Amino acid sequence: MATLIPALSACVARMTSGERRLAERLEAKLDADYLLWFDVPVGPRQSHPDFVVLHPRRGLLVLEVKDWRLATIARADKSTWDILPGGEPKTVDNPAEQARHYALQVVDALKRDPQLVHADGRHQGKLRFPWSHGVVLSHITRKQFTDAGLDQAIAPHRVVCSDEMTEGVDPEEFQSRLWDMFPYDMLGGVLSLPQIDRVRWILFPEVRVPTQAGLFDTENTADDDADLPGIMRVMDIQQEQLARSLGDGHRVIHGVAGSGKTMILGYRAEYLARAATEGKPVLVLCYNEPLAGKLAAAMEAKGIADRVHARHFHKWCRDQLLAYGQSLPQDGTGFSDELVDKLIRAVDRKQIPAGQYRAILIDEGHDFKPAWFKLVTQMVDPLTNSLLVLYDDAQNIYERATSRDDRKQFSFKSVGIQAQGRTTVLKINYRNTQQILQTASLIAAELLSAQDMDDDGIPLVRPVSCGREGPAPQIIRLPSLRDEASAIADQLSAAHQEGHAWGDMAVFCRHHWMLDELARPLKMRQLPYQVRRGTGTGNFNPRADSIKLMTMHASKGLEFAVVALPGIGQMPMRSADERSEARLFYVAATRATHRLVVTVSGQGGFGQRLAPADLQSF
Repeated sequence: MATLIPALSACVARMTSGERRLAERLEAKLDADYLLWFDVPVGPRQSHPDFVVLHPRRGLLVLEVKDWRLATIARADKSTWDILPGGEPKTVDNPAEQARHYALQVVDALKRDPQLVHADGRHQGKLRFPWSHGVVLSHITRKQFTDAGLDQAIAPHRVVCSDEMTEGVDPEEFQSRLWDMFPYDMLGGVLSLPQIDRVRWILFPEVRVPTQAGLFDTENTADDDADLPGIMRVMDIQQEQLARSLGDGHRVIHGVAGSGKTMILGYRAEYLARAATEGKPVLVLCYNEPLAGKLAAAMEAKGIADRVHARHFHKWCRDQLLAYGQSLPQDGTGFSDELVDKLIRAVDRKQIPAGQYRAILIDEGHDFKPAWFKLVTQMVDPLTNSLLVLYDDAQNIYERATSRDDRKQFSFKSVGIQAQGRTTVLKINYRNTQQILQTASLIAAELLSAQDMDDDGIPLVRPVSCGREGPAPQIIRLPSLRDEASAIADQLSAAHQEGHAWGDMAVFCRHHWMLDELARPLKMRQLPYQVRRGTGTGNFNPRADSIKLMTMHASKGLEFAVVALPGIGQMPMRSADERSEARLFYVAATRATHRLVVTVSGQGGFGQRLAPADLQSF
């Protein structure tokens, strides 16, 4: 069964009857290695062919579907057709020429990539794989097509007629109709997986995975004069299908660390912003302030910050109270809890209106308390009822009411999230190399034991590595934290010499009091760095080209190419819960995409779980 993007259930409402029938046949009659896109913007010019079909051996095919009946067509030649939709005369392009025009736009975009064209020989500059175009006439039989002389306007081999796409058609016969559309002299090799990714990167800019310098790709259109990157990372097919298939209503995605949840959120936020340039805004919420800052910066870079408001939860609560003339609680212990309680009471008394947002997207939903979900669901416009929650119970480092003891009492339905039948599980970790994920698992092995739940509960999903290889994490044993800080500064300097930007590096520690000790050698070496001490403190800029220092708690939702974790010999402390500390290590370690440095001083803590053979002494 072929993969259709978006999923048929997500796009059937906007299909014509012929498009729906063709989509069903393509899905059912083509093999699993076929990829299909319906009405997805293509290439730098964002054209909209009806269907794009891609196969590793067969190549690329653009199809236009026409639901015209024979009586609708008054005249047809090779350039234009006169049709009578609803009885009114209209001149349109020959549908074969329309498909050809779309196909040429696709081919021109792909030819810019040297890895997709022949470098020399008589085919120099031409694509390495076949391409073609065709037309589907969903309400005209082959006999009608021939008897009406339409074969003089469109070459017969470029057409699939209604009686050739019935439910009972033989799969081989159906496929033969498609591939007869290709010129016989068009030869090509087999597309490798990296080449398929390059095709998708060029044709569908919105599925590009960003470089480590930014959370989301801010270059969504290809510059005709720009050099194409050597490595093109894109969403995998499941991620793309999910991102394009998200509709209104309540939806929950359970995804392991590094599975692309935040990337899907970014795609969804931008889609909603582009689809409605006026009216109520979209709200993106998360618990961690650094992640909220990076989300907000990404939306600003995309030019949609006026339509997509990214906030961390407690700042949003404060803004709501101030905007509607409500008093703030007194500073001190319990300020945050009272802030939320005052907002809940004000909404209940209708002093603050509900339904303020066209859609709400919640990142790191495992950080939210049940009462927060109840509050947020009221803020969605009931006309759209669009709510997306991203969740990973393995990263529940704050042990909200969704912890193990309360798991049986918590369900999404109980807090107003009606997502039954609209939940998705993402198991593959794309962010981390196998080596980094294995090191995180040395500490959090028990934590990563999968537990299934029904689609209204909270599953614990065990990550599956995508198989990406990288350098083994450096696990360094030293006498003291001061020595650890110095060694980390050396490691980051070396990484910069190897080509990593300062903004691609971070140091995550367990306690705030460690920050100054870790910053001291960076300052002495005059390395650019920023310390994030707490919400609203300092001038922390998530987009600055500088090493980021913050606590492990603050690292949630972020990612960096190079990550250093100091003080692991002091985890867990005697007063701390070992399971919670293991979660925290797992979260911090899985922020690294390429290189992980772990430093250990002392004889206890999690350092004992790391095999002696893995330790380096300095």
